[in-house]
Amino acid sequence: MENVYLGRQPIIDIRGKQYSYDILYLDANRESHIDNDLYASASVVSSILNKFGTRSFLSDNKVFVKIDEKFLMNDLIFSVPNNFFIFALFDTIEMSEKVIERIQQLKEKRYTLAINDTTIDAKKFAKYRPILRELSYFKINISSDVTNELRSIVSELRGKDIKVVATKIEKDAQYEVAKNLGCELFQGYFFAKPKIFENAKYDATMFNVLRLYNLLIQDTNIDEIVSEFEMNHALTIQLLQFINSGAFHFRDKISSIHHILILVGRIPLAQWLMLMIYSKSTSAKNEASPLMLMIKNRTELMQNLLKAIEPGVKSNALGEAYFVGVLSLIDTVFGVKLEKILDSMNVSDVVRAALLRYEGTLGKIYAVVHDIETFNIDAIAAFASKYKLATEDIQRVIMESIETVNNFQREMKG
Repeated sequence: MENVYLGRQPIIDIRGKQYSYDILYLDANRESHIDNDLYASASVVSSILNKFGTRSFLSDNKVFVKIDEKFLMNDLIFSVPNNFFIFALFDTIEMSEKVIERIQQLKEKRYTLAINDTTIDAKKFAKYRPILRELSYFKINISSDVTNELRSIVSELRGKDIKVVATKIEKDAQYEVAKNLGCELFQGYFFAKPKIFENAKYDATMFNVLRLYNLLIQDTNIDEIVSEFEMNHALTIQLLQFINSGAFHFRDKISSIHHILILVGRIPLAQWLMLMIYSKSTSAKNEASPLMLMIKNRTELMQNLLKAIEPGVKSNALGEAYFVGVLSLIDTVFGVKLEKILDSMNVSDVVRAALLRYEGTLGKIYAVVHDIETFNIDAIAAFASKYKLATEDIQRVIMESIETVNNFQREMKG
């Protein structure tokens, strides 16, 4: 299988931190051993490992990968390293004697096992009782209707030290339901959905970030910029942590804003400043939030896709692509409509049109970034066809972006 599309969906813990990913996989011809072809069989896990490499695609934590009965019962499964994946069994797999025996063998060999997304009830849950001791995770589709039966099932799973993963969480209301139910992990992009308040006021610190951004991209005296930073101690501390995290690889540690401006430059500093909005921590040890990782991935995709369709693209256009990505979730942070935020910023008409109306080349790239996140293969293929990109080109861009996000996450951990 030469041409593939790969994707990852974040899994968040109860504290709102990145816990793991669910791997999505499909070949370019939409061939799959799974009835629902949004997901592909883990019968190709070995190919993924050999083709892309674990460090490039996988995060530092184990990631969930779906497997069907065919792969489960194939001895090839034992050739897969047990320290990278959580095997999530499709709920269509019947718990026959041979299947149960294979699951027990995997557990004995220290593989981590889960039940994949399922809508559960007491009758369906009964079939899993023979393997509960072998399971570490149980992924349950959560709707707004929570029955006492479901509460009892979740309680039993937690009593057996099985982590319950609430899946298909796309709205904050679903997240609250799942938390109240007792779920410990949550899968979906609910954390990126803005809560808009019409009369909301900017947080003072956040507004200062926007002011500093404007100063940096305009022809402002360097002393004025330094002075503005020095009046915002929390921002200055956070900026120094970012710069010294290892991402820039300077020979000496940087200790002043003036030094940063000279060595880094205005535009890179403006980009990092905007990225900092998505980080909630100003402690001595930063950790990248899921929202921040999502933004990092978007900025990488925006720039790399623009390079792919316009090989001779100028740096100013790449800068605009970056800012489309970095501003795309700014309404989530501020709780204010995106249009209102853009009115307070010195963004170009190109960036504005892309963000608000998906217009222009950047708008089309922005739209396909959403498609990559939601694993909309048809839309991705249509984009590739329109811009005369091969499957390998899209695949390469996705992989480069994922690898950059992984490295960024490691650097943030120090």
